[in-house]
Amino acid sequence: MRVIRPATLGLGLACLLAGGLPASAVSAEPARPSLVWGPCSPQQTELRDAGALCTKVTVPLDHADPGGPSIEIAVSRVAATGAPGKRRGILLSNPGGPGGTGLAHTLYLRPALGRAAENYDLIGFDPRFLGESTPVTCAPAAPAPAPGPTTSRRAEFDRSVRDARDTARRCREHGDNARLLPHATTRDVARDMDAIRAALGEPRLSYYGVSYGADLGAVYTQMFPRRADRIVLDSSTDPAATQYELFQRAGRPLEDGLDDWARWTARHDAVYRLGTTPAEVRARVQRLLDGAERRPVVVSGVPLTAPLVRLVLRQFVQHTEYDPALAATVRDLIDAAAGRPVEPGPDLAAMLGLLSSPDLADSMLGGALFMCGDRGWPAGGWPKDPETYWRNMERSRADQPVFGPLVNGMTAPCAFWTSTSREPATVIGNGVDVLMLQARYDNNVPYEGALALHRRLTGSRLVTADIRSHGVFGRGLDGLTPVPCADRAVVAHLRDGTLPASDTVCPRTEVVR
Repeated sequence: MRVIRPATLGLGLACLLAGGLPASAVSAEPARPSLVWGPCSPQQTELRDAGALCTKVTVPLDHADPGGPSIEIAVSRVAATGAPGKRRGILLSNPGGPGGTGLAHTLYLRPALGRAAENYDLIGFDPRFLGESTPVTCAPAAPAPAPGPTTSRRAEFDRSVRDARDTARRCREHGDNARLLPHATTRDVARDMDAIRAALGEPRLSYYGVSYGADLGAVYTQMFPRRADRIVLDSSTDPAATQYELFQRAGRPLEDGLDDWARWTARHDAVYRLGTTPAEVRARVQRLLDGAERRPVVVSGVPLTAPLVRLVLRQFVQHTEYDPALAATVRDLIDAAAGRPVEPGPDLAAMLGLLSSPDLADSMLGGALFMCGDRGWPAGGWPKDPETYWRNMERSRADQPVFGPLVNGMTAPCAFWTSTSREPATVIGNGVDVLMLQARYDNNVPYEGALALHRRLTGSRLVTADIRSHGVFGRGLDGLTPVPCADRAVVAHLRDGTLPASDTVCPRTEVVR
C-alpha cells in the first residue's frame, strides 16, 4: 500500500512568489557542466535492472552565490525508447514528503505512463540533502525511554515538546548544519531542478509531482515559467495557507473519512465485531483512544500511546481500499487493550515494525528540514509557544475527537528551529498550462486547497476523482483501484500536450475493498 511518511501526514505544503532573486538571475541560463554517467549505486536495483545511468550534478549551496560552496544532486536517467523524431525531452518527478527521495521515482511511474513514457528521458533525482545527494544529518538521538504502564494527555504532550526541542538542537549543532539548513527550501529544490535541465542541455522540462511534489511543481512554474513544458500536479495545497494551518485543516476531512469507514465497517460487523451501526463503531474507536490516553496499548511488545494510535489510524483512513485493514487493526488494538493475546495482522505488523525501527527518526528528518526551514512553500506559520499547540489540541476534541489532537499538535520540531530561509515566499499567479488532479475526499491535503491553487494557476485544468484517496494518478501501481479518466488525462497531456477543454469530474470509480 502507499504508506505516507509521518512527515507527510503532514500533508503537502504551501505559499509562493517569483521574487527572491532579480528577474535576470531567474531567467539567466546556468552554465552547463560536463556530466560523468555510470552505473547507479548497488541499492538502486530497479534502476540498474532498467539499464539506467546515474550521475551527480553540482549546484550552488546558495543559488544567489553561484561562485560559493557547492553541493551535489544525485540524478538518474532512463533513455527514451521511442523513435528519435518522437522524443519530447526530459520528464522529472517528485514523490512528495517533503523528505521523499526520488532517484527511481520517474522510472516507477513508467507502467502508468504507457506510450507517453517512450518519448521522454525519465529523470529521477534525490532533492538536496536527501538520499544520495549531498546529505544533511543530525546528531543521533539518545535512546528514548519506553512509555510507562500509565500516562496522560499532558504527559504525552510534554514528551512531544521535549522530543521536538531535542531534534531541533541535534540538527542545529551538528557538523556544518548551521550553514546548510537555511538552504533546505522548496525554491532551492526548484532551482536544482532547473540546474538538472541545463546540465542535460534541454530547453524545457516536463514534470509530475504528487502531494508536496505537486507544490514543488507549482513553485517551478512560477520561478521558471518559460522552461516549464508539460506539468502535472497531483494532490496539491492552498498556496495562501501556512504549514500549521494545512495540518489543522486536515482534521475535519479525516473525521469525515472515519465516518465513511465506520459506515462500511458496521455493514461488516460479522467479520470485525466493532458494531452494527456507524455510531457504535465510532464509539469503539473513541473508547480505544480514551483508554490509550491512560494506559498504552501493547501489541507484540510495542507500546502504543494515544498519539501513536491516532497516527496508525490516520495512515489507514487515507484510502478507501484500506478500510478492511483499518477495521482489522482496530479489532487487534481493542483486543490487545483488553489484555487478550493478539497476533497482529500484516498491515498492523508492518506499522509496528516502522514505529519500532531505530531508523524512524532519520526517516522523518527530511520532512523536518524542509517544513521547518522553508518560508517559500509552505509559509511556515508554526507557533513558537508550546502552549498554543496544547490549547488547540484540547479545543479540537469537541468536533474532531479522533484526529484533532493529532493535526493540532507539535507534529514537527519547527517551534524550536532557528535555521530558516531569509528569502521571501513565492506568489502564485500566471497562466502556465498545468494539469491538476485531486481526489474530492482527500483527507491529507483537502480538496478546497487544490481549488485555491487552481484559481491562481489560471492556465490549469482540474480533473477531480470522486474518491477518498491521497494521490490520483497511477493508483494501480500501488495495488489501488485506478481512476481511468485521470490516468488518460495525464497520458494525453504528457504525450500530446493536450489539456481537457474544461475542468472534469471523473465518473465515480467503484473502489474494491
